[in-house]
Amino acid sequence: MEQSWRWFGPGDVVPLHAIRQAGARGVVTALHHIPYGVIWSVEEIEKRKAEIAADASLGLHWNVVESLPIHERVKIGEGDLTEIFDNYRQSMRNLAASGIKTICYNFMPVLDWTRTELRHRLPGGGSALRFNAHEFAAFDCFMLERPGAEAEHGPALVARARAWFDGASEAEKDVLLSSIMAGLPGAFDRYDIPGLRKILARYDDISVDRLRENFVRFLKEIIPTAEELGIRMAVHPDDPPRPLMGLPRIVSTAEDIRFLMRAVPSVANGLTLCSGSLGAGPANDVPAIAREFADRIHFVHLRNVAKEPDGSFMEADHLGGDTDMVALVRVLLGEQKRRKDAGDPRWRLPFRPDHGHELLDDVGKGSFPGYSTIGRLKGLAEIRGVMTAVAQMEGLPV
Repeated sequence: MEQSWRWFGPGDVVPLHAIRQAGARGVVTALHHIPYGVIWSVEEIEKRKAEIAADASLGLHWNVVESLPIHERVKIGEGDLTEIFDNYRQSMRNLAASGIKTICYNFMPVLDWTRTELRHRLPGGGSALRFNAHEFAAFDCFMLERPGAEAEHGPALVARARAWFDGASEAEKDVLLSSIMAGLPGAFDRYDIPGLRKILARYDDISVDRLRENFVRFLKEIIPTAEELGIRMAVHPDDPPRPLMGLPRIVSTAEDIRFLMRAVPSVANGLTLCSGSLGAGPANDVPAIAREFADRIHFVHLRNVAKEPDGSFMEADHLGGDTDMVALVRVLLGEQKRRKDAGDPRWRLPFRPDHGHELLDDVGKGSFPGYSTIGRLKGLAEIRGVMTAVAQMEGLPV
């Protein structure tokens, strides 16, 4: 599999040479500075490519876009979307012209991911991303004061949420708001409570079925262009895979993925297999999901989570947590072999170690939450070892 690394551009505290030192060659990035709905020009794409390739000795290349974002109006189905769809297709054409033909994206309303702690302390002084169900319920019920929220969380969790809220200082509540807002897409936009209520109100009439309709409309608009250009679109699952703040989620389960793949049955309409996002769903068997949709997987995020009965979870070691990473790697390597045997020139799956604990010298450096150097290097090394062992034992191309 093609070892890759998420890089947030020139502002990332993780330098490009660290990616090479970690053993990766593929760089997964995006033009985060361009507003949603605006065309990614060839000039901006080539500028980013040149930044990545500036030191030829590193041997780095931009292999996956993560992500070419979808305007919120598309998810809502709001107004005349002609220009937004046209601009998205033109960005796809410009990326393909620059040789970049794998696009990861998501269809999550408002928030791209949600955690309540960005740096939960680990033994020895490291830190991890964590989702505390009672803290999120406290935010939803007593800070956001969303109508109907208490009924959705259940009495036991609401009682714990009330106790947390009543005992929390204003500073602790501000930290919780900041942690949840860290999952907003884009580099700079953040909401206060009134601002969040306002954006949520735009989804008041958006049910699961309506959001699915809007997603299928998007797919029907852009997949023909993807087929024409040889682009593989790879939707990222919901993180976490459950409704949040009354917002529907439609890429959370095997059934959700099955619906989307059948709605537009093209190999260009594919999946980013994120073992951490799917793994946070108690009913999700991640290796089984990978097996069912293997031929539609175009990009892979490998990480692990440890779940708790109340819905809480924490980012675990890459080979720890609840997902059997060895079984998952076996499925992915088997799919690679099938593609190679079928003559697919793009048979090697790009993957990256997703998230990582903040460890050792990275503590306090200010990296993006979950994206410190050493934690991801550790995860990549562990996964590389699993891949090598499985490939040798089963005669699979790595």
